Formats: sequence, structure tokens, C-alpha cells
Amino acid sequence: MNLSYFIAGRFLRSRRNRGFISFITFFAVVGITVGVAALIITLSILRGFENTIKENIIGFTAHLQIYGFQNQALTTPEASVRKVRERFPEVRSMSPYVSREAMIRTDRGIDGVLLKGIEPSAVSSPAARYLVKGSYDLERPVEGSAPVILGKRLAERLGVSVGDPVLVFALGGYSLTLSQTRIMKFRVTGIYETGMEEYDASYVYVHLNNAQKLFQYGNAVTGFDVLVGDLNRLSVLSREIPEALGYPHYTRTMFQLYRNLFSWIDLQKSQIPILLGLIIVVATVNIIGALLMMVMEKTKEIAVLRTLGATRTTVNRVFLLQGMFIGAVGTLLGNGLAYGLCWIEQTYRLISLPAGVYYMTHVPIELHWLNFGLVSGAALLLCYLCSLLPSRFAAKSDPVSLLRFAT
Repeated sequence: MNLSYFIAGRFLRSRRNRGFISFITFFAVVGITVGVAALIITLSILRGFENTIKENIIGFTAHLQIYGFQNQALTTPEASVRKVRERFPEVRSMSPYVSREAMIRTDRGIDGVLLKGIEPSAVSSPAARYLVKGSYDLERPVEGSAPVILGKRLAERLGVSVGDPVLVFALGGYSLTLSQTRIMKFRVTGIYETGMEEYDASYVYVHLNNAQKLFQYGNAVTGFDVLVGDLNRLSVLSREIPEALGYPHYTRTMFQLYRNLFSWIDLQKSQIPILLGLIIVVATVNIIGALLMMVMEKTKEIAVLRTLGATRTTVNRVFLLQGMFIGAVGTLLGNGLAYGLCWIEQTYRLISLPAGVYYMTHVPIELHWLNFGLVSGAALLLCYLCSLLPSRFAAKSDPVSLLRFAT
């Protein structure tokens, strides 16, 4: 066995005069544990926030949306879909829709909504992905009424549930003015909840054909929801697709539509890890104090080792190994604590959030090995750097002075 490892192990296992030193070492380990756990949990929450918001936004806007310039109707949707699929193989899905403002009325109240007519097979429809009550059926009429799916917040405000009738008033359209309001009767077949209160309280989903009929669009649509296979190609496709389709088509990506939201996420990702990283710095500095106290306690042993021929390198390595041991134990405990707390929150959803502020109802956490690896690597590196000073101090000490001090 290497001499440095043997001596370091004996020092750690020694039970003589260890009261105050053990106390200092314990809090050094606790400091590293708390710092590592706090940083891993923070990074996991930030990653969860980013991915949850992206998923929710994609559910409403897809990766890319194609519009008509100045809200012009797109009169040849089949040709547009065919051309995009032929020229851009990166496009996974392209679904036409009709989206207009409307008024919805029940026996208990009336509210303004954004009515969106979609194809039932639309991949990006939140009405299907986040359905909490009823069934996702936009094709089959219910008791002579067209089916409609509402958000949970809107359904609560209107006091309706699955099976209840509602009236929808079309506020203008492709060939309608505000003075030519059309009315259509629907029946609620499903209720969805995304956790994004802004959308759960305003978006209403019906069949594309019913929306075209309500707003008198004929075969025209107001836009297309586009999903792509590679998000890195999103900016390129947003330029090339409208060029291929021609006027009046133009596009906007989800990052353009929600620029402020994604900028906020990027700001949090860049600042919070730096601030919380200071916790680890403070914790690892405790190692300096713990090792210096250990050096002072072990002055006699250090002097004996030097007198017996131990080199400065050997002594330096002994205390360096002790510092790394403290760092490794704290890092392992921090990883375990972070994983345990994240698992509890993922499983039991103990911390709730106001959906109107955070676009979700619970704290989102996404565990990823990269977060654990980066934080653990940074913690161990800082522990190593903080162990250099006391270990070099012990190695450079004069054996004669140490023996005089120890007696």
C-alpha cells in the first residue's frame, strides 16, 4: 500500500483528541453536501422549467406557424401542404387550422375566447395531449350539436362540464363583418388542462370543418402548425418555407412568438448557477480550516514522519488525500440528497405553483446525469484546490520546530 494512503487512513481513523477536529470536519462535509445538493436541485428545476414551458408552448403554437400576411386567409391549403412536404423533408407534421376570436355563452355566463378549428389528427393539439375529462372526439356530433373541447379554467368560469351545451358567436370572418354575427351550437365533449392558465382560460377547440362553416371560410384556413425534426433548422426553415410558398405566406417560430419567455429562462440559467456556485466555494473553503486544524493537531506525528525520512511530497500527499476524502464524501452525500429530494417532488408533487404566473401547476424537475456530473466535478476540483494550501504548509514545516512546538 502507498505510504501516503496508509498514513492518511490512520489519521482519519485515529480516535485520540478528535473532538474539535471531528466537529470542524463534520461541518466541512455538511457544507459541501448542502452546496452540491442545492446546485443540482436548482439546475434540475431550471431544466424542468425550460422543457415544460417548451412542451406547453409547442402544444399551442407548434415549432413553426405559417400565417397569412395581415391575417389574410390562405385559400389553397392542400397545395401548400403538398409543396412543403415535397421540398422540406425536415417537416414532420403540417396541420391546417382556422383561428378566430369568438364569444362563448352558457346559462351561467359569457366570455371571449379564441376558437381554433383543427383536424382531429393534428399532432400538436393540446386538446388531445392534456385531456383530463371526457373524450377527444371532434368529429361525431352529440345530440345534434357540434363537439367542442374547452380548457379547465374556462369551463370553471362558465360553469360547464362534459355534455353541457354552449353557444358560440363568430365575431367576423373571411366573408363576415361584425354586424353579420353567426351563431353555432356546440356541446362539450372534453376538457383539457395544460397548467398554463392563460391558455386554459381562453382556447377552445372544434373540428376544422365546423370552424370554416362558422366563420364562412369555405376551404380556406388561417394558418398551419408545423413540427420539425431538428430544432436547429428552425430559423432556416422559417425563411425558406415562405419563399417557397410565396405571398401572402409568412412564418414565425416559437422562439419569436415567446421571445420574452425564453429570454427569461436563459437569464435564469446564466445567473442562478453562478450565484449558487458560491455556496460550494464557501463550503470548500471550510476544508482549509479543517485541514489546518488537523495539521496543528498532528504536529508531533508530522515531525516524527519527517525525522524518520518521510519526504515533503509524502506529507503533502497525506493531507491532500484527507481534503479530497472530505470533498468526496460531501459530494456523494450531496448527490444522494439532491436525487432523493427531486424524486420526492417528482413523485408526490408537494410544491404547487400559481399557473397564472409560472405557466404550470407544480415545480417541474428533470433529472439529468449531466447536472450531477458537472456539479460533482466542480465540487471535487474546488476541494482539491482548497486542500493545496494546508497540505503544503504541513509539508514545508521544519521538523525541529514542530517537535519543539509539540512538546
